[in-house]
Parts: sequence; structure tokens; C-alpha cells
Amino acid sequence: MSPTPADGSAFKPLDGGWGWMVVIGAHVSVGFAYSIPKILSIFFRDIQAHLGSSFSEVALISSIMLAAMYGCGPISSVLVNRFGSRLVVITGGLMCGISMAIASFADSIIYLYLCIGIVGGCGLSFNLNASLTIISKYFLAKRPLANGLVMAGSPVFVSVLAPVSQYLLTNFGWRGSLLVLGGMILNCCVAGALMRPVIMPRSSPQTALEKQPNNSNTQPKISRIKTLMTLLDFSLFKDRGFVIYLIGSMLFILGAYAPIVFLSTYAISQGIEEYSAAYLLTIMGFVDMLVRPGTGLVANTKLIRPRIQYFFSLAIAFNGLCHLLCPLTKSYISIVVYTVLFGTSFGMTFALIFECLMDLMGSQRFPSAVGLVTMIECIPMLVGPPTAGLLVDISGDYKYLFLMCGSVILMGGVFLFIMNIYSYHMGKKEKTARDKVQNQNTVENQDLMEMKQTTEVEMEQTEPEAEEIETRGDQCPENAVTLM
Repeated sequence: MSPTPADGSAFKPLDGGWGWMVVIGAHVSVGFAYSIPKILSIFFRDIQAHLGSSFSEVALISSIMLAAMYGCGPISSVLVNRFGSRLVVITGGLMCGISMAIASFADSIIYLYLCIGIVGGCGLSFNLNASLTIISKYFLAKRPLANGLVMAGSPVFVSVLAPVSQYLLTNFGWRGSLLVLGGMILNCCVAGALMRPVIMPRSSPQTALEKQPNNSNTQPKISRIKTLMTLLDFSLFKDRGFVIYLIGSMLFILGAYAPIVFLSTYAISQGIEEYSAAYLLTIMGFVDMLVRPGTGLVANTKLIRPRIQYFFSLAIAFNGLCHLLCPLTKSYISIVVYTVLFGTSFGMTFALIFECLMDLMGSQRFPSAVGLVTMIECIPMLVGPPTAGLLVDISGDYKYLFLMCGSVILMGGVFLFIMNIYSYHMGKKEKTARDKVQNQNTVENQDLMEMKQTTEVEMEQTEPEAEEIETRGDQCPENAVTLM
């Protein structure tokens, strides 16, 4: 397919047309990126039994995959800028699909770490970043709608792939299931093929950069270095709001994914049948799918929009409270209730997590901020699920897992709420001080202007007097002094 033509005078997103096919491709790509690390938990018990691994060792598979998916974000962004979204998504689909297929022959847990965790996680990162980037090139006025449809891929694919994975596990075992999933993920290559690049106008900076490699080898290198430095702008750590957001989000990520990873196995430990346990992820995905756009609509209201940071902190605290109540669930109905509440709070949080960052940083600094946030969040994402699994290994009870995750997340929500109050208070004081200094400078400038005007008036008054004296001197006779 040839690239979509663009207006030569000025670049304007098409807001439709082939862009809706791009939305379908991005929906598939993002859906696989977010769902695969979650549904892998269905295979954990069988992998643990076959390889003789502990809960913490098996949980590290999803942790490494998520950490690689987030950690490769800046690299993926640079590749998208250089090669375009189509090639990057196709490459990511191949990497993830082949890695899952090769992982089906694993005979050690380290092998799974390398194949599924690192290679597969990097492939998912390519899919995710490239899909989100190309939407901004096709849409402007309808971009919120397009992004909503794309991000809905995560809960939709979780809802579908959870029972499918359980069926595959029952009939083909975990090895056969990974092989089939690897083949399914190759559909990301088809999704990437739909992402037809948009040709930028000739006068645009991007086109100028594309022509530079033919004339110079230095400029492209400098451009790539500048792009990388833009994605890693460490001056953001001087921003108080960014630091507060980063600490709160890290505490949330530390406990966010372990309950998802162990939800099915927890239900099985309570005597729930395996298919019913797998359907919990489907229920959670369905609730998440409905909550995300609803949260976006609520957050866009006049009442919530100015207070969106508080709304975000309350959503995180709500998520933590759900996990703290989970150990009280014993029957399947109570676990379903917990799953619905979990899906609601999880959807609310992830509907706001990047919107709040953009609200703090603005659209210009957002790419740098999100690059740093995703890189740093690799650490809690890598540590969280294995730590939770270690608690299960030590205690033999899942309740400590949920208590730990709930406490950490609740701490993050309370921290954000209190520190946002402090930040807003300090912001008002700093603004008042700046206004005071500005007013003083204005008064001083006015005084200087008045003094200048007074001096000019005095000069205008003295000049005629000097001229009059000079005239009188000309009229006096030369011998006047002699006669006196």
C-alpha cells in the first residue's frame, strides 16, 4: 500500500478515512501488549509443576515482560521516529510471536525469562508505543475517540484471551498453549501492515530530516541524540509536581499487577473450579472495558477537571482498599464481587494515570515525562509480583499477598492526596510571592518612568532660559563693561 498523501501547504490530520483502519490495527496491537502479561498467570501452576519452580520464580516471568515493555519505551520511540510505526509494529509482532513459540520448548525457568520476559517484552513495547504514536498523525479533532477505541483493546483482549487460554491449557498443556498464543500474536504483523505512514509536507522539519542523510552524516546523528535527550530530560526532577506523581505512581505499580497475576490461582486455592477461576479475568476485563471511557467522561466535567489529581489519588486509594478486603472472600460470589471492584478501581486508575501526567507537565514536556516515568517504573514492576510470590512461598497463604499489595497501593493514594494538597498550597504561596515581586518591579518601573519624564520636562524648561540668556548677551554693546 502506498503512503497516504498529505496536503503540501500544511499538515492536517485526516480525522477519518484510512485512519479508522489504523485504529483497528492499533486496537489489536495494544490489546495484545496489555493482555499477554496478565493471561500468562493462567499457566503458572502448570509451569511451576513441570519445572519445579517456586511461586516467586514463576511470577518473575510476567514481571520481566512488563518491565521490558515499559523499559524499552524510549528505544521504541526513537525507532518509530526513524523507521515509522508500520515497520516497528511488524517487528514487535514477530519478536513476541516467535519468542512465545520458542518458549514452548523451555526446560528451565531462565529460558522463559529470556524468551518471554526480555524478547517478548521488547516486542510488546514496540507494538504499544508505535500504535499510540501513529494515532496522533491520523487524528486531531477526533483523537479522544480514536484513543479511547485503541485503549479499549486491553480489557477486550483480556476478556477474550482468558477463557481461550484456559481451554488451550486443558487440551494442549502449557507448552502447546504458548505455541498457539505465539501464532495468535503474529496477527500484530497484520495490524502493523494497516498502519500506512502519512507523508509530511515538504516544508515540515520531519521531511527536512529525512533528506539530510543524503547530504550529511553528522546531522542525523545529532538529531537522534537530541531526540534521545528529549526523551530523557532529567531536569524534570526539579519539578515538585512531577516528583510527587512519580513516587505515588511507583507505589501503585509496585502492588498493581501481583493481584492480577495471582487472581486465578487464588480462586483455585479457595476450591473454585479452573474454568470458573479463569473467567474471573474475563469479568475483570469486561468491567475495566466499561469503566475506562466512563472515567474519562467524568474526569472531563467542570467539577472534576480542575481537581483531577485528587480524583486520581482517590482512585488509587480505592484500589488499595479492594485488595485489603480480598482475604475476607471465601465463596465464588464474594470473589466475583471483589473482581468487579478490582476491575472498577483498576480501570479508573489507568484511565487517569497518563492524563494526570499530561495535566502536570503539559503537552510539550509530556513525551519526556512519560519516557522517564515508564523507565523508572520498571523497578517496582520487576519487584512487585516476585515479592508477592515470595510471601506465598513463605506463608503458604495468599492473604498476605493481597494485604501487602493493598497496603502499598493505599499508601501511594494517601501520599498523592496529601502531597497534592501541599503542592497546591506551595504553588499558591509561590504565585503570591511572584505577583508581589512583579508588582514591586512594576512600581519601580513606574517611578523610573516618572523620574525620567520629570527630568525631560526640566530639560525642556532650562533650554529656553539658556537661549534667552544667550540672546541677551548678543544684544549688549561690546563696550558696556568698559563704561561701567
